[in-house]
Amino acid sequence: MPNIIYLYVVLGEYFDIHFFMEVFTISSRDRNAGINEQIRASQLLVIGPKGEQLGVKSKEDALVLANYAGFDLVMINESANPPVCKLMDYNKYKYEKAKKQKENLKKQRETNQEIKEYRLSVTIDKHDFDTKVNNALKHLQKGNKIKASLRFKGRQLSHTELGEEVLKRFADALNEFSDIESNARMEFKTMFMVLVPKKK
Repeated sequence: MPNIIYLYVVLGEYFDIHFFMEVFTISSRDRNAGINEQIRASQLLVIGPKGEQLGVKSKEDALVLANYAGFDLVMINESANPPVCKLMDYNKYKYEKAKKQKENLKKQRETNQEIKEYRLSVTIDKHDFDTKVNNALKHLQKGNKIKASLRFKGRQLSHTELGEEVLKRFADALNEFSDIESNARMEFKTMFMVLVPKKK
């Protein structure tokens, strides 16, 4: 299993993980296969930096070639016959690998984002409103989306602008921590809007 360094940034008294990043050191596969002088095989199939085959060479000749070209000699398939090595900038390779993994994790977090719904009303009182705002803030800090909904009853349907005003107040109260993904809109007798954590 690769060695992985986890970096956690903790927000709030609830110790919610807002962001984490994996920084890859040399994986066990890389350590076993080796780079440059660490390579054990005496004969190698060498691949150039652009993927071109340079033929079978001795380890010594391959190292000279890599050094002359300003690259590292990195084992990419030790089980092949002969083992396959590639000329590359190993530090750049590790950086790009870590960057790609970070992007994949970010996409995975976005895919797995929870949606927390808060039901408001045209006649909601200040205490209930503030409580829902504070609870929504905690979930935004966890990276969750917020769905604020409001159901109209009876004659309230003739004054949907009052519900829209409540939703706008809710969004304004969380403006520092969120962006509006979906503006207020109606579905049957319910109006709702969706907020997402503000990008940093």
